Amino acid sequence: MYRTGEPGSGPVVYWMQRDQRAADNWALVYAQEQAIRLQRPLEVVFCLSPGFPGANIRHYGFMLAGLEETAQRLKQRKIPFHLLNGDAPRVLPEWLAERQAGMLVTDFNPLRLTLDWRHQVADRIRIPFHETDAHNIIPCRFLSGKPEYSAFTLRKKVERFLPEFLIQIPAVGTHPFPGAVEDGSPAGWKALKDTLRVDRDVPEVTWLKAGEEAAVSAMRRFLTLRLDQYAVDRNDPVKEGQSNLSPYLHFGQLSAQRLALEVQSARADGTSKQAYLEELIVRRELSDNFCLYNPEYDRSKGFQPWAGITLGKHRDDRREYLYSPDEFEQGRTHDPLWNAAQREMVHRGKMHGFMRMYWAKKILEWSRSPEDAVETAIWLNDKYSLDGRDPNGYAGIAWAIGGTHDRPWAERPVFGMIRYMNYQGCQRKFDVAKYIRSQSSLVTRHSSLVTRHS
Repeated sequence: MYRTGEPGSGPVVYWMQRDQRAADNWALVYAQEQAIRLQRPLEVVFCLSPGFPGANIRHYGFMLAGLEETAQRLKQRKIPFHLLNGDAPRVLPEWLAERQAGMLVTDFNPLRLTLDWRHQVADRIRIPFHETDAHNIIPCRFLSGKPEYSAFTLRKKVERFLPEFLIQIPAVGTHPFPGAVEDGSPAGWKALKDTLRVDRDVPEVTWLKAGEEAAVSAMRRFLTLRLDQYAVDRNDPVKEGQSNLSPYLHFGQLSAQRLALEVQSARADGTSKQAYLEELIVRRELSDNFCLYNPEYDRSKGFQPWAGITLGKHRDDRREYLYSPDEFEQGRTHDPLWNAAQREMVHRGKMHGFMRMYWAKKILEWSRSPEDAVETAIWLNDKYSLDGRDPNGYAGIAWAIGGTHDRPWAERPVFGMIRYMNYQGCQRKFDVAKYIRSQSSLVTRHSSLVTRHS
């Protein structure tokens, strides 16, 4: 709860941010419960920030396509959807005052900018303002009140509370006190997208369709075709072993809780199901915990103390190779495997999970300092990955470069006691040459598509 107060005379408003869907959304469920209790209309509002850090047309296009579908689904339930142009602290309080809103409900996000937006909004309104964690299965603030040292420490808490929280999510029904539903025609959404003043140099992806319906379809395909072999195939970048659901989870077009329930009930190998649930629940909620309780989550100041010490000790070690951020971005290193991973992210908008670890660790090895490495890795990931600007990405980079949620390993140059990965180790795990070839062909196909659409 961000603030208390007397309800206004108008509708209950759900300020949708991180969880951009009409189904399986605890924040929307709670908002409807409050609206029914107060016998008020329920309305949903989304504030379209014109310059969210790191975002470009790849991200805005995917997000807006999903929001358009969500708006139509809400309309069917007699719940108006409003899109405001501007950062929330600037446009939302005035809009709420104009509508004499009765209550404000929002979803949970641990990132620094969005937390600041909430505090600013709370300071500028006088109605009750509640937060509901619709992104995590076990609410982040409830699960732990402190930064967790590792997956091991958080896993014990997850195991304790999961039976209580991993339950079916109530459906949002047709609202009994309807408000005036806006038209929201496809032409209006297209016009909005065309007028966005954002970076358009990074093109939208064509292999993945946005929205709740597409997210559920992708989930079904994963459960049917790949979950059974997940434990065996997930760390092989040559195989199609991962779920490819992270963009949908990032934009909130798919509920992690719905996904976990479907995995639990799927007819698949038990080891694979457990391996996937570990990533979906423990590791994912550990990332939210990391960002909520460590305000330096995207900087070297947020490293574990032991990691800062060991990296400082090796700060002046000789680097065999050094690359600028532009050279990294263009995939112009001496390492064809690293270059292939960078190409995958640039052209596909997603990098295989195993390659993300190798990719980030090599940025540390080939940068002048750990500070430069973190800055470069976050810049590239947030710019090109559909699931960038996300706690999973920040925690993953902090793990690879700064030892977060890890332990000290054998000491070596540059890395100190940070866990090390190399090309030869990858060769022992998968067909490196085949992966490199696959990314080269991806670039060729992508260039052909760009040429045809230009």
